[in-house]
Amino acid sequence: AFLPRINMMLPIVTYPDKRLKLISKPVTAFNEELHTFLDDMYETMIKTNGIGLAAIQVDRPIQVLIINLPNDDEEGLQDKANLLEIINPELTYSEGTTSYQEGCLSVPKFYEDVERFEKIAITYQDRHGNACSLEADELLSIAVQHEMDHLQGRLFIEKLSYSRRKKFEKEYKKLLKEKKR
Repeated sequence: AFLPRINMMLPIVTYPDKRLKLISKPVTAFNEELHTFLDDMYETMIKTNGIGLAAIQVDRPIQVLIINLPNDDEEGLQDKANLLEIINPELTYSEGTTSYQEGCLSVPKFYEDVERFEKIAITYQDRHGNACSLEADELLSIAVQHEMDHLQGRLFIEKLSYSRRKKFEKEYKKLLKEKKR
């Protein structure tokens, strides 16, 4: 009998690991291996309470990101029907600015206000290589921009002002020390 594969939890690469600085390469093979990887990314994101995850965060420098925003209801559950699998994304439009308190699975326990475009549009491919487009505002716009930054080797903390960045470095070093105890 054929047993369905159980999705695997992938280890998350955390700051200040240099691998997070790599520029991700475009995906050219839309095959079973990619589908398995996407499923594992989803499993990892859900188990770590994330709303988005870029492939580079699980040590694969390829242009793949997933986003699954919580529902608007009280529970804020993540409905898999709303899962976005975004491959080889390109920003085609941006408008306005907004600020949102962001966090990142690769920079655990740290949240800071980051300025981003308010509205964006992107083109991308789905897991089968089909061309897609997406217009986003509010949290979805922010999440897409945050994950697309990862594909360029950039973290949200790089968007902080000099003084806030220095404050982050100090707090984060303290946090890492406490973790090692």
